[in-house]
Amino acid sequence: MEDIQNSVDSRGIAIQHVGVREIHLPFRIRTKDGDFQQVLARICFTVSLPQEYKGTHMSRFMEILDQWSNRPLAEPEMESILDEALERLSSASANIEIRFKYFIKKAAPVSGKLSLLDLDCCFYGRKEKGKGFVFELGVDVPSTSLCPCSKSISRYGAHNQRGVMSARLRFREGYECIYIEDLADLMERQASSPLYPLLKREDEKYVTEHAYENPKFVEDMLRDLVIVLRALPGLEWFSVSCENFESIHNHNAYASYEEMVQ
Repeated sequence: MEDIQNSVDSRGIAIQHVGVREIHLPFRIRTKDGDFQQVLARICFTVSLPQEYKGTHMSRFMEILDQWSNRPLAEPEMESILDEALERLSSASANIEIRFKYFIKKAAPVSGKLSLLDLDCCFYGRKEKGKGFVFELGVDVPSTSLCPCSKSISRYGAHNQRGVMSARLRFREGYECIYIEDLADLMERQASSPLYPLLKREDEKYVTEHAYENPKFVEDMLRDLVIVLRALPGLEWFSVSCENFESIHNHNAYASYEEMVQ
């Protein structure tokens, strides 16, 4: 049959990213303890298209992804996926973004009751022919903030709110990426208090008082997060943001920052 996609295009426009997105597939994510966690992934998978070709072969993206959906996935597997895309699609560059819910065990601070906290996570990979593999880890961590100003001016109490802290990290070649579990723990320590899916009365008392004793603006959490990320061995670049879903305003408080680490 005639292959229209392989026909010549005369418009002289090379496309940086062409492929498939909103693909939903099961994947296994390697965990810190050496096991794996089954996740449902939402995927965007693209390659570059030279100006002389009319189109790419969309079916090949699915063929590549399907064979990886039942294998534990981490940085080496991400690079293998991109290597195969470069070869099978005759492209100069390939990109993949895999978003998924990841669950970590949380012990309540006083009762010790265990529960699962869901995190929005992302693996991002990029590779160009003749160049190294670029991997980035993204994690969103829910948190609690208590307003220092409200605490200072109020006779009693202070307004607090739930928020989300987001980080995206890239490490230098030769350094291992941080585990999701460790990054989440590092991030939530910069908030007024962590969040817990399950709290007994004694836990709720502790969390309420802990947040009250540790008031932070959104700017405070962001700056504290920047400081601790700078100390990670081998970190090359990071982007962070903090957003508080305000309890006394009809808007959110937001701050963001990114840096190339020296």
